Amino acid sequence: MERHQVAVYIGALAAGGLVGWAAPGAGPGLEHAINPVLAVLLYVTFLQVPAADLLRSLRAGRFLAAALVVNFVVVPLVVAAMFSFLPADQAVRLGVLLVLLAPCVDYVIVFSGLAGGSSQRLLAATPLLLLAQMVLLPVFLFLFMGSDLADVVEAGPFLEAFLILIVIPLALAWLTQAWAARRPAGQKVADAMGTTMVPLMAATLLTVVASQVPKLGDSLADVARVVPFYVLFLIVMAFAGLAVARLFRLDVPDGRAIVFTGATRNSLVVLPLALALPDQLAVAAVVVVTQTLVEVVGMVIYVRAVPRLLPAT
Repeated sequence: MERHQVAVYIGALAAGGLVGWAAPGAGPGLEHAINPVLAVLLYVTFLQVPAADLLRSLRAGRFLAAALVVNFVVVPLVVAAMFSFLPADQAVRLGVLLVLLAPCVDYVIVFSGLAGGSSQRLLAATPLLLLAQMVLLPVFLFLFMGSDLADVVEAGPFLEAFLILIVIPLALAWLTQAWAARRPAGQKVADAMGTTMVPLMAATLLTVVASQVPKLGDSLADVARVVPFYVLFLIVMAFAGLAVARLFRLDVPDGRAIVFTGATRNSLVVLPLALALPDQLAVAAVVVVTQTLVEVVGMVIYVRAVPRLLPAT
């Protein structure tokens, strides 16, 4: 499954679309399953890297600075350049802003690793990136759309996401590693959990898509109009990430990781924020999920293109 994981992910997206179309009544129940599935996925992700390696990676000042610059300086500038060309519908614009202004903290680690990027550094940067977007996302929304819509994004869902998706999985991963270091049974459990990465990612993608497809309704045309912007974002950020990596004089694995963190967005974690919006802004959640569909296909290309963009010396 690891050798064919990209095909597995695309199949999961297709299956999710089919489930959402064939059984729209299952959507609300599947929404409640998103966070638990994602939490387990992140637990397995954190389990792959020893705690000592994570702590050492936190000392990589240049890498962390590059990750912050590409995500919170370069990305907002790219989004600002596109903003006036977005569809005029406020819900659509809000959905685009929510997803593009929030850096990914989950499957970016998988795809970066496939392309030879520094997955350990990205893992170490995950809490910092999530905390930074918690603070900065309301500020960005205020700058782009004014105080009325910035006020709809509250700190509560982000704090909940940080606890459920970062703190608890990371603590459990470290406890599992400690158990594995002392007991053969713990090592067997850790090894077994490591084999579940691809199925868990597929389950997460299927759950998200299946829960949101029934909400499309009459909004399909509006949602389809944002797809070119998501494609353009991936193209621009490949070269912007490369420029940042060179600016900070990073080595090849770290540079590839910076390209990936600049391009991948936090659609799965910001989705609960979009789902909590008022009814008149409900289409924002579908706009967020649409970005996931585009991004996963884009990551198939990135896994092959980024090593050519940043070849090993």
